[in-house]
Amino acid sequence: MTGQNDEHIIEANGRARIIIRNGDVVEVGEPLIRNCPLAQRFAHPIPEMNKEHIAANIRYRIAAFGMCTPDRQVEDDREFVGFGASEILSFGMKMGLIDAVVLACDGAGTVIVTRPSMVQGIGGRMSGLVSTTPYSSVISRIKAGGGIVLDPEDGTMNQVAGVARAVEEGFTWIAVTVALPDDALAIRRMFPDVMIVGVHVTGLSYDESQALVAASDLVTACASGHIREIAGKTALVQAGVSVPVFAMTKKGKELLIEKIRQSDDPVLIKPTKLPSLGGNQPDPLI
Repeated sequence: MTGQNDEHIIEANGRARIIIRNGDVVEVGEPLIRNCPLAQRFAHPIPEMNKEHIAANIRYRIAAFGMCTPDRQVEDDREFVGFGASEILSFGMKMGLIDAVVLACDGAGTVIVTRPSMVQGIGGRMSGLVSTTPYSSVISRIKAGGGIVLDPEDGTMNQVAGVARAVEEGFTWIAVTVALPDDALAIRRMFPDVMIVGVHVTGLSYDESQALVAASDLVTACASGHIREIAGKTALVQAGVSVPVFAMTKKGKELLIEKIRQSDDPVLIKPTKLPSLGGNQPDPLI
């Protein structure tokens, strides 16, 4: 499984392209934005999007939970972001509204998970995975927790094939995180009842943003001005103002509202025109 090339490529922290080899950061590209309010609240904060701070954050993740190494932890019950994609989906699974989530996991590739703690442990700690090297130890942890790895030999990432496998396995209420608009459109066409969550949208073109929004039940705004504009026009619910999440369908709306209903946190509910933006937005919006 782990051949000669122990390499992982991710796009994170302002969509900088980051290469990790043998458990260390070997390359960090230029981020597309200067600041992000969420990144400033990370366990290892990024006060400014530059290569030094980004590399330090990734090295912290490697040391803290083994990201992109054979020691990768795959379960966690903590909420990292109030309305993050993994937080919403793990909640939906706890409530019995979702029975399988298709995710991308470093050290494994596309996976199908059935535990809320694994949704959070994998999805809450990883965004923008481009390619990965599979590790037998990580795959074993996923399988021991009831998960399925799409391609244990090569660690392939294919969300469309992941959803197809989940359907074959007999799951009924399937959700999937999708970064590529073409994948979202294909899943919606082939499996119309699947809940699609659009993620990692910073830097998408206007047309790409339109396609992703049209196919998604929920979509995160990240640092995308296009998503804020396009999704905001027709969204049924918006959660958050600095880095909002938009519910585009009744199914997405019901999940967000139920998460709010079950929360002990105070909430302001106000009919208003969307998008409703405020606070400290990512800079710049692209």
